[in-house]
Amino acid sequence: MHTELIESVSASHASELLVVFAADHGSADHPEPRLLSDEVALEQTTEFALANGEFKAEANEILLLHAPQGISAMRLLLVGVGKRSKLTPHVLGQAAGVAVRTAKPRSLRSLSIVFPSTELETTDVARAIGYAAQLADYDADTYRSDRKDRSVQKLTLVIPPLMDRTAVEAGFREGNILGESQNFTRSLVNEPGNRLTPTMLGQRAAAMCHENRLSCLVYGADKLHELKMGAFWSVAKGSDEPPALIVMRYEPEGGAQGPVVGLVGKGITFDSGGLSLKTAEGMEMMKYDMAGAAAMLGAMRAIAHLKPKVRVIGILCAAENMPSGKAQKPGDVQISMSGKSIEVMNTDAEGRLVLADGVVYAKQLGATHLIDAATLTGACVVALGKIRAGGFSNDEESWTRFANAAERAGEKFWRLPLDDEYRTLLKSEIADIKNTGGRYGGASTAAMFLKEFVGDTPWVHLDIAGCAWVEDQRAYLAKGPSGIGVPSITGWVQSFAAAEPTPEAVEPERPRESW
Repeated sequence: MHTELIESVSASHASELLVVFAADHGSADHPEPRLLSDEVALEQTTEFALANGEFKAEANEILLLHAPQGISAMRLLLVGVGKRSKLTPHVLGQAAGVAVRTAKPRSLRSLSIVFPSTELETTDVARAIGYAAQLADYDADTYRSDRKDRSVQKLTLVIPPLMDRTAVEAGFREGNILGESQNFTRSLVNEPGNRLTPTMLGQRAAAMCHENRLSCLVYGADKLHELKMGAFWSVAKGSDEPPALIVMRYEPEGGAQGPVVGLVGKGITFDSGGLSLKTAEGMEMMKYDMAGAAAMLGAMRAIAHLKPKVRVIGILCAAENMPSGKAQKPGDVQISMSGKSIEVMNTDAEGRLVLADGVVYAKQLGATHLIDAATLTGACVVALGKIRAGGFSNDEESWTRFANAAERAGEKFWRLPLDDEYRTLLKSEIADIKNTGGRYGGASTAAMFLKEFVGDTPWVHLDIAGCAWVEDQRAYLAKGPSGIGVPSITGWVQSFAAAEPTPEAVEPERPRESW
């Protein structure tokens, strides 16, 4: 989707579809819809529609007017944002998403959004609109033979004359980058296991890094043996598909003296459960078990464009978890890269095994702060449902940074406990630690397992199992992969930067080492 920002009187702007937001300024019993625009021409054109009670400006409500009188656009779309008193940038972003989802089935290839008149920070509003509009243009029907390309090709944000264009441009550009990067993540998560093996994921990662001038190295099984990644290899060895250890680097000018941020993603491209086999029902969805790795890929893409002055290392641990005569067995003991021995109680608790070696390797490569993302536990879904993803941390400052970034991104995470008592549930009679802690508190015991390998390094763990897939079509977002984590992780990385990115810094720099 091509995007542009123009200064114009909205009523005189020619467009296939002009979009204006409206909020309810009334009470629960007496809705009072009003445009979020001060233009007299728009108010006059919509006066009857707003007064007759048909349109109440409820959240995501729409009213489409054809050949509206007094304005140059061919169509005028009113999008409700709900109560004026509850207005946020994210609500306005969702309204932009509704506009895009309204245009697509009507084969409208371009639309223009009137920048809303509010007391909210203009940069935040522009960011939310650009971000949500990009997300709304994605559909998951990749392999349908009757698929029709109804994507929106052009989005114009119309701002009134005399508005601070620089502030709007900065937010709009960042929002577009984040939305495009999250859509890249969604496209990966959507791929079936036969079309995104670990090798193919490595190829897609290398191509993304080459396009965006990041360093990328993709290793196979030999590297796992060289590094003594016994936990990672124990998962991979049951499949005929070889594993991929993907290492990405972003090294900006001016970031050499600061922290090194490590992003670690679980990349199980298909999870059968191994010999602890999952039930057949729903197993087809286990193609999405690499959503954590995909989120890190999307974040690395966004980082390459936004150019924060902080060094970043991305580690993706990609494998299939399959049952075979070569697969590990319940009761096996594996030796991890750190040297810790692990008693494997359940082969379906494999994500924590690959991540255990991933975080240790990130530390070995110089990471001073860590964040990982994984569709790790069903227990987290039981605890939080599919409304919020789980978050854990061993460091208050790191968690505060992440919580602030998630709030700015509009993503919902909930911090869960890491009390020392959870460690006792992982005690093994034969090894240093077990890979499961029993039925209760499964999200916390899984996080505690990872904490054992993180050590004292400041760390945030994201369990995104419940929110990586949108099961119901929404007015502003298609059913399918969500791409959760990309904007929050990117914002967390930005919080470590020595300086904020500038709007002029568009092209990523060439890496210092070849990909």
